[in-house]
Amino acid sequence: MLTSEDESHEAVRRLAAGVALDQALDITDPQSWIGLDFGVRNLAWQRPELFHSNASPSGRWLNWNPGASLPTVTWSQKPGTAELALALCHPDGRIREAALDHAEEQPALFALVIIRCADWAVPVRERARALLAKAPPRRLAAHAALILRVGGRSRGDFAQELLAGALRAGPAAQTETLLASGDRATARLAHRVAVERRLLPAARLARLAARHRDVVVQDLCAEAALAALGAGTAEEFTEVVVPLLGSRQPRVRSAGVTALRRAGRHADAEPYLTDQSAVVRACARWVLRQGGTDSAPLYRALCADPSVRPAAAVGLGECGTREDADLIRALLAHPNPRVRACAVAGLRELEAVRVDDVRPLLNDPSAAVVRQATAALLPWADRLPQELLRELLTEDRQRHQRVAAVRLLRALRVHVRL
Repeated sequence: MLTSEDESHEAVRRLAAGVALDQALDITDPQSWIGLDFGVRNLAWQRPELFHSNASPSGRWLNWNPGASLPTVTWSQKPGTAELALALCHPDGRIREAALDHAEEQPALFALVIIRCADWAVPVRERARALLAKAPPRRLAAHAALILRVGGRSRGDFAQELLAGALRAGPAAQTETLLASGDRATARLAHRVAVERRLLPAARLARLAARHRDVVVQDLCAEAALAALGAGTAEEFTEVVVPLLGSRQPRVRSAGVTALRRAGRHADAEPYLTDQSAVVRACARWVLRQGGTDSAPLYRALCADPSVRPAAAVGLGECGTREDADLIRALLAHPNPRVRACAVAGLRELEAVRVDDVRPLLNDPSAAVVRQATAALLPWADRLPQELLRELLTEDRQRHQRVAAVRLLRALRVHVRL
């Protein structure tokens, strides 16, 4: 299997042999251009014959005098895209600078001009930046992913700022096109600019927050959706808050729950008291408290029959008192494994874990229960018999039980492996 270095070296060899640019590398992949840049520098020292006309079968490569104050660049015929691509990546800065004089004639090499904008050699960098500054905004947008990768370098801020400025001042459609980019950094920048320019209505922002895969975009759009929320009409609630509440992402749901206070719907936060996410549960308690409702009595009532809403036990642990420990402790034997796991978590929140009560759960068939029990017992590992833990390591035990034993034994500085 070829490594990325092998692939970049192969692309260099193909270009040196006169293979067309789009056949030598994937011109749509920013990493291919970056790899080409590094590959030329590596091979220029290892295989210098690839880069000189006296050894090149095509006879089209450049001649230069490395001892001269300025390179003497000659071409046996008008340089093609492949030759210029190699020259733009050459390890000698004078070659790179001279090649930039021809780069404007080759739009296909715009990606290498972007890379040269972060060049360590000042003359090369300044020449490349002058070319980039003349580029139309649409061309910058088309290479946004590469610009943002180069922008992470110590001298890469120029191209990045140029791109951001083009998106902020350019047509809205140009920014909206990048919203769907598969490149994470590009999508983040596009959404940030779209929010700054108020290009997206609150309803669309809410949908993006609820469905987007990137957490930064989720937060950005959720905050913007709530900021754009108007007077809180029923229609706005349906279009903005409901999608946030229905998101699979806890941070987005928490934003939706928080918005319930602004909409004057404090009681609607009650179902989220038993959300799987601690952040969402905390937001629900806050909204209810703002509406004059104490969450602890609600949790106590739910703990009477927690099968439907298992997180009631951990929620009570998060906001209850030590007097609630017995109510939660009674749920350690509940037939629903989710309730048992949440009961252990609730006792941990109350700092009311009793070793003798939780220790039997290390034998629980549920991996979730055993994980919670292990976390609860780790501070008290020295109070667990090592014989019991070693019994959990036998081959007939389930894997999650063996993992628990290993964690607890290692807490005792006993080195064991699965």
